[in-house]
Amino acid sequence: MKRITLVGGGLAGSLVAVYLAKRGYEVNIYERRPDMRNVEIPAGRSINLALSNRGIHALQKVGLDQLVLDKAIPMAGRMMHDTAGNLAYQPYGKEGQAINSVSRAHLNVQLLQLADEHENVNQFFNMRCQEVDIENSVCWFLDEKTGEKLEVKSDYILGGDGAYSPVRLKMMKNDRFDYSQSYTKSGYKELNITPTAEGDFAMDPDSLHIWPRGNFMMIALPNPDKSFTCTLFMPYEGDVGFDRIQTDEDILEFMNTYFADAVPLMPELLEDFKNNPVGSLVTVRCYPWHMKKATLIGDACHAIVPFYGQGMNCAFEDCVELDHCLEEFGDWDIAMDAYQKRRKPNADAIADLALQNFIEMRDLVGDEQFLHYKKVEHQLCELHPDLFKSQYEMVTFSTIPYSEALSVGAKNTKRVYDLITEDKVDQINDRNFVEAWFK
Repeated sequence: MKRITLVGGGLAGSLVAVYLAKRGYEVNIYERRPDMRNVEIPAGRSINLALSNRGIHALQKVGLDQLVLDKAIPMAGRMMHDTAGNLAYQPYGKEGQAINSVSRAHLNVQLLQLADEHENVNQFFNMRCQEVDIENSVCWFLDEKTGEKLEVKSDYILGGDGAYSPVRLKMMKNDRFDYSQSYTKSGYKELNITPTAEGDFAMDPDSLHIWPRGNFMMIALPNPDKSFTCTLFMPYEGDVGFDRIQTDEDILEFMNTYFADAVPLMPELLEDFKNNPVGSLVTVRCYPWHMKKATLIGDACHAIVPFYGQGMNCAFEDCVELDHCLEEFGDWDIAMDAYQKRRKPNADAIADLALQNFIEMRDLVGDEQFLHYKKVEHQLCELHPDLFKSQYEMVTFSTIPYSEALSVGAKNTKRVYDLITEDKVDQINDRNFVEAWFK
C-alpha cells in the first residue's frame, strides 16, 4: 500500500483523500486548523459557497451529493438592488437550473466525516507544515497544541494547503518553476442579514442578491437558518474605500447612502462592520503542479477570486481528474503528469473568467443595455438549447472544459451583441437563422 502525506485537510484535501482511499492508498492528512467538527468558525470568515454541476458531480462519485444538497438552498437567478431599492431579476439558466448556496463549514464537516469512515485515512489537526523535502517525500510538522515536532515520511506528497501553500513554496525553489500571484484592488468584508421577527427570510431566498455600485458591490446568499450572509467587495483605498470608513457615523452614512434597503435588515451592522476583518482576493497561477514526489491540488496551484462561484467547484474537478488519471495510467508519476497537463489550461481559463465576472457583477448587471443582452441570451438558451449555450451556462451548468467555455462563450457573446446591433433579434425564433448565425 502506497502512503500519501496530504498537507491540508480543507475541502479539496478531504475529498481527494476519499478518492485515493477508495483506490487503496493510505492517506495521512495533516491540517493546520483545529478539527472543524469541534470548534466555531471565526466571524467574518464563513463566506458561503456556490455549489454547481462540477462540484455536484465530484461529490456524486463518493456518494455525498444528496447529503450536501439537502442542506443547500437553490438560487435560480440574480436579484439586483438599485440605490432606490428597486429590484430587477435575471434567471441564471433555463427552468430548473440553479446554483446552490452551501455553508463552507457544513460541507467541510461532511467531507471530514466521510474521510473518517475509510480505514485508509488518518487525520491529524493543529499540525503546521514547517518544511518539505519533495525529493524524498518527507514533511516536518509542528503540533501547535503540544509544541512537538514531527517528521513524516511517505511515498508521495499532495499539497492541498491553499493559496499560500508551503508545499508549493518548496517547489518554487526549483529551476523552471513558473509562479505568479496578483491581488485585486478590492477586499471584502462579511456582514449579516438576520431573519425577520417572525423567523422568516427577510428577502427572496431563491436568488443571489447583488447591489452593484460601479467599482464596488455587495452580494447576499441565503442560509438554512433564514439569514443571509452578505459580502461587501470594495477597494481598500479611494473615494469609496475601506480606509475612509472608520467611525460608527462613517459606517452608517456609507451603508445608508449605497445600501439603504439592506440597512433595516442588519441589526448587527455596526458590530459586524467593526469586528469582521477585511479579507484579500488573490489569483495564483503556477506550473508545474507535479514535481519529483510532490503534487499540488486546488488553491495551492490555482487560487481564483470568487466572482464566478467556481473556486470550490474547480478544486473538486481537480479531484475527479486526478482520479481519472490514476484509473487510466496506474503509475503515480505518469498519472500526475497527465493530471497537470489536462487541468492547467482549464484552471487558467476559470481564473480569467472569474476576474471578468467581477466587472460584470459590479458594473454591468444594473446597465440597461446589458440587461437587454441578458434577456436575448436567455431567450436563445430557452428556444435553441442544442444550438446555443451562454458562457455562464457552460461554466456553471455543465462539465464542459473551462477553456472551451471561455473561447466558445466569448464567441457566442459577441454574436449576441452583433444580433442586437444589427437589429435581428426578431429572427431568433427561426432555427435555421440561429444555426447559421452561431455556426
